Order: sequence, then structure tokens, then C-alpha cells
Amino acid sequence: MFASLLPTCRSLWLALPLAVGLAAPAFAETITVTIEKLTFQPAEVKAKVGDTIQWVNKDVLAHSATARDKSFDVIQPPKKTVSQTLTRAGSFDYYCKYHPNMKGRLTVAP
Repeated sequence: MFASLLPTCRSLWLALPLAVGLAAPAFAETITVTIEKLTFQPAEVKAKVGDTIQWVNKDVLAHSATARDKSFDVIQPPKKTVSQTLTRAGSFDYYCKYHPNMKGRLTVAP
């Protein structure tokens, strides 16, 4: 009796993820912003909530990535790498508070 139900049960289990709308998980990315010769490279970055920005300071000076709206302030010691995971969507203009001519823009999608 149960042997005849097995093919039907197996089909239901295979169809269940499609019926409830399960999708493959989204993977967060790591995006590198290099600080070199008093510039952010690239100066404009597009990312998603959950992604990580890896700030790589190749200069011999300390720098910061300071949002104009004060939502983040990442300090990068000379010749060091600092990571920041993005937690909210929006467009953020940022600069180095030690060298205000250094500017960038981070756009974070939900």
C-alpha cells in the first residue's frame, strides 16, 4: 500500500519549494575601495545592504571615510585594511576628515 504512494509523495516534496516561493539565498559581496595618493578608488561605489566595503589604505597617512550625514565614520590607519558591513540603504556622500579634498559617493540598494 505505501509503496504505491511513494512516487506521489516524492513529486510533492520536489514541488513544495516551488509552491512556497523559496529562492536561492542572495550572497553578499565584498567591494574594495583603495585609498592611494590621496584619492578613493573608485570614487563612486554601488552596493547592496549586507555587502562589505573593504577600505584599503595604501598611503603612509591615516584617512577616514566619513559620511556627510554622519551615518558612518571609518578610520583607516596607514597601510591597513578596514572592513565595514553595510546595514542601510541610501546614497551617502563621504570624505576624508583629515584631507577634505578626498571625496566619494556610496549608493546602497536594499
